[in-house]
Amino acid sequence: MNRKKTILILWSLLVAFFHVSCMKGQAPKRPNIIFIMTDDHSYQTLSAYDDRFIQTPNLDRIAKEGVLFMNSFVANSICAPSRATILTGKYSHKNGQLDNRTRFDSSQVTFPKLLRDSGYETAIVGKWHLRSEPTGFDHWEVLIGQGDYYNSDFIKNGEHKSSEGYVTDVITDKSINWLKNRNKEKPFSLLVHHKATHRIWMPDTALFDLFKGVDFEIPGNFFDNYEGREAAAAHIMGIDKDMDLVYDLKMLDEGELQTKYRKSYERIIAQLSPVQRKAWDNYYQPILDEFKNADLKGKALALWKYQRYMQDYLQCVQSVDNNVGRLLDYLDESGLAENTIVVYTSDQGFYMGEHGWFDKRFMYEESLRTPLLMRFPDEYGIRGSKIALMVQNIDYAPTLLDYAGIEIPEEMQGLSMKPILEGESIQWRDAIYYHYYEFPNEHGVKMHYGIRTDRYKLIHFYEDIDVWELYDLENDPSEMKNIYSDSDYIDIIKMLKIKLNDLEKNIGVDI
Repeated sequence: MNRKKTILILWSLLVAFFHVSCMKGQAPKRPNIIFIMTDDHSYQTLSAYDDRFIQTPNLDRIAKEGVLFMNSFVANSICAPSRATILTGKYSHKNGQLDNRTRFDSSQVTFPKLLRDSGYETAIVGKWHLRSEPTGFDHWEVLIGQGDYYNSDFIKNGEHKSSEGYVTDVITDKSINWLKNRNKEKPFSLLVHHKATHRIWMPDTALFDLFKGVDFEIPGNFFDNYEGREAAAAHIMGIDKDMDLVYDLKMLDEGELQTKYRKSYERIIAQLSPVQRKAWDNYYQPILDEFKNADLKGKALALWKYQRYMQDYLQCVQSVDNNVGRLLDYLDESGLAENTIVVYTSDQGFYMGEHGWFDKRFMYEESLRTPLLMRFPDEYGIRGSKIALMVQNIDYAPTLLDYAGIEIPEEMQGLSMKPILEGESIQWRDAIYYHYYEFPNEHGVKMHYGIRTDRYKLIHFYEDIDVWELYDLENDPSEMKNIYSDSDYIDIIKMLKIKLNDLEKNIGVDI
């Protein structure tokens, strides 16, 4: 080998080394995106936030290998509006999806449309729940309405399809199948939308014995009397009085228990296969027999209902965690994890007996706050961190577009979280806005809007009532004492109302 050739080879190696060194620590320009969303999954039942009730190692893994958002909130705590907000990056009054009754205007700009237009292959599998057909997706395979936990029907690109099995497993199977058969030449965005953990919390038969004999911690305000909180007192979402023994708790007898939603439950379990129904009856019949023999009343009955609710709900959470693990394992085995952003969230939070409730809707913490975990490829250098800043589901669309290198439309009202994820020192929001519109409704929650800062929460219930509530979250994290009439907080209220008014002007609210 002559000297000139040797120098050329050494120079080539040096250039290659310099190129690799420069690239190290830089994020890929076009990451894949997997957005996993459950329905009504409370942050209290995800062990990265709270390990009192259940361990969720696969969900925790996303946080450990990425980011755990400690203060993640929704803009309207109800299914369809939350989904519309996530898709559009806009508040309910701007995207038009005020409640569950409205048909989503799918002609408007959404982040999947923008991803597809920029070269991504896009897909959604699971719950859609927006009445109109999905748009912006190369592939869509969605449940009809809420869907069912067992043997649920899907609509696949406009064609009706049946399925067999437990819906959380089925959605994961379909998602992995799409990943295997997608266009390998394009980056992708896959939305995996689970039905779980939505009411009526039907567990996988394989997990029936998971929490057998476990007594779950009872919230300190389980027997809340709602003193000083008129809107809360009007609720119809109490575990004691409103949770249906047959429909919610599966106590289907020969006919003595004629509850409000019994017939709905009978229709649902009629869809079980003979094998599924046998396992179902083998599990619930002994519980029914024990319940009837106990002849519970009053507080004892309420506490029994709480324990039953928790067991069924948490078994649904366990199935979600197991299936998230399956999806993460596939990403690792296929090599996709190297260039894929993984997001996990829920469309809102949920009450696990706090204030004696189940469901969501109120601006109180348990339904306002939602889990949010994000994992990035190693090249991003974002790993094992926690973010305490207040983020909201209006921020998801701008963030994903930002990471995909796509210009964020001016009409999107959320903020890209990319700067705070990458540790930039920027000015961030110091308050969030919330607005709930669906009234009247079966749960009796009044229309209301409000503002939350890092310490205070101001809520106005309106329409058929005119009531203000103020909470000092530092001194009253359980929101038990409405201090709106406390003279010591006059200046705080003035400040919050000014801030609320400014927020409403900025986002175009006209009440």
